[in-house]
Amino acid sequence: MTFFSVGSHGQPAADVPDIDMSDVQAVVLVGGKGTRLRPLTLSAPKPMLPTAGLPFLTHLLSRIGASGIKDVVLGTSFKAHVFSEYYGDGSKLDLNMRYVTEEEPLGTGGGIRNVLDELTASTIVVFNGDVLGGTDVRNVVATHRDTGADVTLHLVRVSDPRAFGSVPTDENGRVTAFLEKTQDPPTDQINAGTYVFDRSVIEEIPAGREVSVEREVFPRLLAEGRHVQAYVDQAYWRDMGTPEDFVRGSADLVRGIAPSPALGDRHGESLVHEGAGIAPGAVLIGGTVVGRGAEIGPRARLDGAVIFDGAVIEAGAVVERSIVGSGARIGPRALIRDTVIGDGAEVGARCELLRGARVWPGVQIPDGGLRFSTDV
Repeated sequence: MTFFSVGSHGQPAADVPDIDMSDVQAVVLVGGKGTRLRPLTLSAPKPMLPTAGLPFLTHLLSRIGASGIKDVVLGTSFKAHVFSEYYGDGSKLDLNMRYVTEEEPLGTGGGIRNVLDELTASTIVVFNGDVLGGTDVRNVVATHRDTGADVTLHLVRVSDPRAFGSVPTDENGRVTAFLEKTQDPPTDQINAGTYVFDRSVIEEIPAGREVSVEREVFPRLLAEGRHVQAYVDQAYWRDMGTPEDFVRGSADLVRGIAPSPALGDRHGESLVHEGAGIAPGAVLIGGTVVGRGAEIGPRARLDGAVIFDGAVIEAGAVVERSIVGSGARIGPRALIRDTVIGDGAEVGARCELLRGARVWPGVQIPDGGLRFSTDV
């Protein structure tokens, strides 16, 4: 996916309305397997991967709480127990959290319908659990209420919409169609993965089977002449589904480009967590994150790197735009660029891993065992 941001630190330009959010609940869909981020997601669900030093989901939940929504339902499936064990009842985030598990894949629409019994509010805001965004949800809820819509979608304008399905709207901001990817899209507006539903619309979604909101629910509403409204902006937005986007999103959080109430005002070129060791001469730039208990050796250079807890980067190694899993070790003078290193893997001295390489957990690559150049 591509990075988009406007304004100061990705914040929406419009004034945030002062509205009552007491009768609003949030649903966060976190049931995916995260296959595009393997091998990292072999051991943890994608929303729980450390991002700027916190589980990615914590950044989203902090934004939900900051908007005034306090009641959150997680729609889980893959490794469902991880979420409830970590967040519990949500009280540490000043939220009331509950969990509903899909026994079989139900799609976006089916996943929303599956949590219906936990929904008591009249207004439901649904979030895709792997999107990093900067829009204040109060703007979307205010638009939903002001227009009397059945469903309101958050849309973002992007510089190149060809990689996405596009969502055209009329002069009043009502959605007119949902279009598949095309080389000549009629609009630069795309679905940003946040929806505001009247609860009664969720009741209409068929239960017990796979349903897509994008391909089934929303087109049906349009065909019936129902009111599907859009809230459109150019705030920060990123789908965190690929290693490239995961690394960029984490760096943007560290540098303050992407907003997160969970980080407060801790912004800079790097974020080093408690218990990490940084040797003299090591260089940390580009929004690099160093996890708890990690060790960075002398003269190592980390640029836009995500170093998980307990990893070791030895002397003179270079890690650029890459993820190094928990307990992994990168040997002296190794070069790791645009790569994912699984938990507990060992990359020997002077190895070169470039351009989308992925090392599975526990794999050991000997000194000089993998290179793209001839010099040793």
